Amino acid sequence: MERTMTPLVRSQILDIRNTGLTNMFDTTAVEQLADDFVYYDFATWFPEHRKEYAAFILFGD
Repeated sequence: MERTMTPLVRSQILDIRNTGLTNMFDTTAVEQLADDFVYYDFATWFPEHRKEYAAFILFGD
């Protein structure tokens, strides 16, 4: 699998996780939080990279 997650996207995912506001598998809520926090990089990356996102959440890679 091609790794296209940038350090900024990784940081934004971790920021959302660290809020504790949602289960990270509730992708609708995660997307809403990205919008709320104005995490444009993650919000635009996420729709095309859901499998990579899931692997990162599950395995940290």
